[in-house]
Amino acid sequence: MNKYELLIFDWDGTLVDSIGRIVESILVAAARCDLPRLDEGNIKGIIGLGLPEAIAALYPNVTDRRLVEAFRRAYADHYLSLEAEPSALYPGVAHALQQFRDQGHQLAVATGKGRRGLNRVLAGQGWTDFFDVTRCADETASKPDPLMIHEILAHCGVAPERALMIGDSVFDLEMARRAGVDSVAVSYGAQPVEVLLSCSPCMAINHFSELGDWLCSAAGHAEVVAYVG
Repeated sequence: MNKYELLIFDWDGTLVDSIGRIVESILVAAARCDLPRLDEGNIKGIIGLGLPEAIAALYPNVTDRRLVEAFRRAYADHYLSLEAEPSALYPGVAHALQQFRDQGHQLAVATGKGRRGLNRVLAGQGWTDFFDVTRCADETASKPDPLMIHEILAHCGVAPERALMIGDSVFDLEMARRAGVDSVAVSYGAQPVEVLLSCSPCMAINHFSELGDWLCSAAGHAEVVAYVG
């Protein structure tokens, strides 16, 4: 019997290699709105939040709603232009997700993307009906509030101890902790693995395929040292 009946995935930086496009779009939006250019590390540090929360974190002194809306539109316009060719899945993701489904796991997405954006990229991957449930930041509370996970658990009828959150940001891992759900950090996304480990995930992986190896192992907890030690 699988220890984790439900696997909950972040999207950007976890399943899809889109971090560079997010950073570029933030920089373009800032330039168009005559806002100070930020360090890429600072921008990566807010990836995972909903866009309004991300703008507030990056530019806390910007309170003019018209400027915030102009930033949002500039970001969205540039990101959509880049996504004319959809961001690629990380290596092994498509195969692994199908394996997880075949093994009996329920699959979910919890993302800082808006609903329209997620629906568009799911359709582009041919995954419109692939996941059991998806939740987006513009239809519930933004990470790290646990509401997104609570709603996913309720939809799937799964107890917190039977679910696992997989993500590349501290917001993913903190959301999981607040919801009473175990978590796995991925080291190849937005934030450095050293930062993610401070949130005490069960493990950290360098390649997506390592998640399946760990889930299939009867000695999974013993292997944590091999991955995060």
